Amino acid sequence: MATFIKIYNENPNPKEIDKVVAVLKKGGLIIYPTDTVYGLGCDITNTKALEKVARIKNLKLSKANFSFICNGLSHLSDYVKQIDTPTYKILKRALPGAYTFVLPGSNKLPKAFKKRKTVGIRVPDNNIIREIVKQLGNPIVSTSIYDDDDVIEYTTDPELIFEKWQHLVEVVIDGGYGGNQPSTVIDLSAGEIEIIREGKGSLEILQ
Repeated sequence: MATFIKIYNENPNPKEIDKVVAVLKKGGLIIYPTDTVYGLGCDITNTKALEKVARIKNLKLSKANFSFICNGLSHLSDYVKQIDTPTYKILKRALPGAYTFVLPGSNKLPKAFKKRKTVGIRVPDNNIIREIVKQLGNPIVSTSIYDDDDVIEYTTDPELIFEKWQHLVEVVIDGGYGGNQPSTVIDLSAGEIEIIREGKGSLEILQ
């Protein structure tokens, strides 16, 4: 059964962050808040954990479009091919924020993602998950948790999330009520700007 951990976004408690990082390092799955909807994730370097996430989502790992949650833009060169100045300027304006950017993947991607031509990068405006990634030392893979009820789409109450997910993951973080609007997905991988999904992030950053 999962552990339910309360962490405050304004001032994340380092002891609680360490507990979550320890779970990730052992291959555990966590549910955590972002600046949009609650997400499900694991350590990007742990293939077994990645396979578990894919199974929960009824996907083949090789076909899964998971995004990477980074602490900032400094991790980018590890996973993304060199990007041009206009692209970098957009990222700098938008992040941290409610966006997922699709960028060309580099040949340094973790084993499970080696065949990927592109990768979705996310730097949420949320101190809890960014601090977890910072202490872990590498990104976590991320996917939104949908609700079974088509009307609701995303569950926003951490206690209800815990009720539903407690036997599937190791940790559920209570970071307060989540949003119900996903991130805006923008593809910058081909040199053009392509809006894949309009979500919470405003498109004004592209101007």
